[in-house]
Amino acid sequence: MSSYNLDVFFRPRNVTVVGASTRKGSIGCALVDNLLEGDYSEKLFLVNPKGGSLKGLPLYPSVAEIDGKPDLAIVAVSPSAVLGEIEALGKKGCRGVVVITSGLGTGDGSLKRQLAAIAARYKMRIIGPNCIGILSPRVGLNASFSHVPGLAGDLALISQSGAIVTSVADWATQKHIGFSGLVSLGDKADVDFGDMLDHFAMDPHTRAILLYVESIKDARKFMSSARAAARTKPVVLMKAGRHAEGASIAASRNGSMVGSDAVYDAAFTRAGLLRVHDLDEFFDAVETLTHIRKLKGPDLTVLTNSTGIGVLAVDDHIDLGGKLSTLEETTTERLNALLPDASSHSNPVHIANDAGPERYSKALDILMDDKHTNAILVMACPSALASPIETAGAVIELLEARKKSRKRHIPVFVAWLGGGAPVAKMFEDADIAHFSTPADAIRGFSYVVKHMEAQNELMRMPPALSDFQPDLEAARTVIDNALVSGNQWLDAVDVSRLLQAYNLPIAASFAAATAVEAAQLAAPLIAKHGAAVVKIDSPDIQYKSDIGGVALNLSNSGAVATAAQQILTRAHEAYPNADIRGVTVHPMMRRHHAVELLAGMTVDDIFGPIMVFGRGGTAVEVIRDKALALPPLDMLSARDMIEKTRVNRRLEGYRDTPASNKEAIAEILVKISQMVADFPELQELDFNPLLAHADGNMIADARVRIAPTPQKSHPHKRFAIKPYPQEWEQERELKDGRTVTIRPMRPEDEALFADFFDHVTDDDMRLRFFSAARSMSHAFIAKLTQIDYARSMAFIAVDQKTGEMLGSVRLMGDANHEKGEYAVMVRSDLKGLGLGWKLMKLILQFAEKDGFREVDGEVLRSNRTMRQMCEALGFETRMDPDDPDLVHMVFTIKDISKKIADLI
Repeated sequence: MSSYNLDVFFRPRNVTVVGASTRKGSIGCALVDNLLEGDYSEKLFLVNPKGGSLKGLPLYPSVAEIDGKPDLAIVAVSPSAVLGEIEALGKKGCRGVVVITSGLGTGDGSLKRQLAAIAARYKMRIIGPNCIGILSPRVGLNASFSHVPGLAGDLALISQSGAIVTSVADWATQKHIGFSGLVSLGDKADVDFGDMLDHFAMDPHTRAILLYVESIKDARKFMSSARAAARTKPVVLMKAGRHAEGASIAASRNGSMVGSDAVYDAAFTRAGLLRVHDLDEFFDAVETLTHIRKLKGPDLTVLTNSTGIGVLAVDDHIDLGGKLSTLEETTTERLNALLPDASSHSNPVHIANDAGPERYSKALDILMDDKHTNAILVMACPSALASPIETAGAVIELLEARKKSRKRHIPVFVAWLGGGAPVAKMFEDADIAHFSTPADAIRGFSYVVKHMEAQNELMRMPPALSDFQPDLEAARTVIDNALVSGNQWLDAVDVSRLLQAYNLPIAASFAAATAVEAAQLAAPLIAKHGAAVVKIDSPDIQYKSDIGGVALNLSNSGAVATAAQQILTRAHEAYPNADIRGVTVHPMMRRHHAVELLAGMTVDDIFGPIMVFGRGGTAVEVIRDKALALPPLDMLSARDMIEKTRVNRRLEGYRDTPASNKEAIAEILVKISQMVADFPELQELDFNPLLAHADGNMIADARVRIAPTPQKSHPHKRFAIKPYPQEWEQERELKDGRTVTIRPMRPEDEALFADFFDHVTDDDMRLRFFSAARSMSHAFIAKLTQIDYARSMAFIAVDQKTGEMLGSVRLMGDANHEKGEYAVMVRSDLKGLGLGWKLMKLILQFAEKDGFREVDGEVLRSNRTMRQMCEALGFETRMDPDDPDLVHMVFTIKDISKKIADLI
């Protein structure tokens, strides 16, 4: 994450064009023309080695000769000249550069890499290379070669493609839609999606963010920024390369790795982004989000003068998973009094073909009062009996009148099938989302609903997994022994031991070198379970059933011996050079009516570990019923994976088949996710089939692939979403002798806050929150407990005996991961026991280890206890020049271990 100096691209003090040209049709000429047409004609430096003048402005022969300090520069020169110009700009103190030039290459030693290194040395931000530039309509800046300057507004567009920027800007200008900024990122030598998301998420002039993505280069940075942005405002995304053919074209152009589109989709969903799939959808989303700010619920009421288009709209709405509102009885009574008998007085509300402006206005007024209605779609078909323009005017007048009188106001959007451009302009000027077809209108509404649902998903509190402590030592032994032996795949016995260490339901496995030994090992299993299973044991044969390497339902020792010998023979014939160690013997776990599932993990080149769940069995590749998710998983995200699959319906039971225990299946997925977080050596997990049954679940077959990892590499480094940092868990004893567990905060800790605040006095509430108010909403507490460990941290202290929350401390990092703001609070009845001191020392230690340079916090001047503790820890007190009641406590992190000798 990084946001430093990004303001220079949207509010520069001046602009320098390196490569300015008098030649018509050249990029250098187009850049100058666009800048002169805006508000920077008197803040412009033009550079061209030939010197002279251009449109009344001097042409400086070099950057060094500029009479002033460049703030923002646009570089459009040959590839070989780029590095020299960037160096010169850095020496002049330039803060940001847009590199238009293409052809700088990729990879080690490329001009692109050298460009980034020079810029970093001067703390100079780079957009590009290979981009069309940036537009900041709010300040009249068109630092691009776009043919339109864009209108000022509150949407932000971040695009990897310059053509998308110009296309959207052109379309939006025609629709009178404005932007706070339009950015063409190009090949992303420095500034990328994560940086821009952080910038626009905090920008008060931006209400919604639009993304056009071809590839992501830093998955963790993108996910952290995207999740933060999506919590504050709508983020709509279009990803190119949904299919392998398209993705390979995009990759060949920008040198980026190609990730599976299904993985990208899982990442976007986890981040709370609203994905669309083509430009029409993109524009529909913009249209709706431009005009509809907030939606209280998904229930829709349809008002129309045509039964046909009403039915079409409802069909589309239901197809997209929408719900129609059930009108209140009083609403129906009022409609009955207004409408002719031929009308429909239920939803959709058909007000008859002869409906004119007055009937539309009165019917809409009635529906606006209906408490069950969250939004209204008003549709009109052209008719000789009513003017579409007059009808549109009546709708607009009603909505304006209700606003002025402060009557109940809910989102209204329209689909006018007549009236053309004049009607469209009327609705646009009235700030009403308008569409030309019912399908477009319903699709536009669906985006607002999806955004609302995504916000709710981000705020959900997951239930805690039942007390679960894996046997990490046993699992580590299995993995280390396999690595020492040089094995890439764990054998069946080791797989059983690994899974049993995580309390995952898998039957024990026994290795047999010969058919006779297999029969001996199978005897007690048959006696207990009624039958045994024999499988080939070879690290070189992963898909055992493909060669007849599995035999089921062996009910006696003789059958086991025969089957084992046949399996060994087939294996030697199919793979004469394979390492065939014998067979493994397992109990036959009978599950009548069991559903075969697949659960596992694979590692994506871009997003790292990816969890997989779906329909299992030998036809898994043919059925292709699976859901992907980025770990770490909690119980809610695990349930979501299950519910996204078609096999989920079978798990709910049917006819004589009882429902499976989906909660237990979700627990299995969470445990797998934790195992992947604990052991970076795990490269692939394939549990197929996982037999799901009402009486219990059982992993019938499992494959585990491992690989050594760098010794100094943190086990969580490969995750796109940083998992729970278990290494920070610890026990501490307070002065009264009680033992507390101090650990990173988890989302499910929300349940502890109500009791905690009951033990905090009004005075302490005021000192912490600058207010004694006790109304803590779910959304507020969710923001406290749902921590993005990649940029912030919160620790919670819990009483080991009672499980009560005793205190917490948090560090909220800035986008540059340099400064963090602390906040600490301890129960009022526990003051003087040293808990606040321990929490503050711990958060400072975390800040140092995580790379922060400074920790600060705002404290009321009257909060002497906090000020004294901070000063004792080494904080500096700085007065707030704007508020005499506040002081700033600032801790500069240099060598914290010397400052606080007794840190953990």
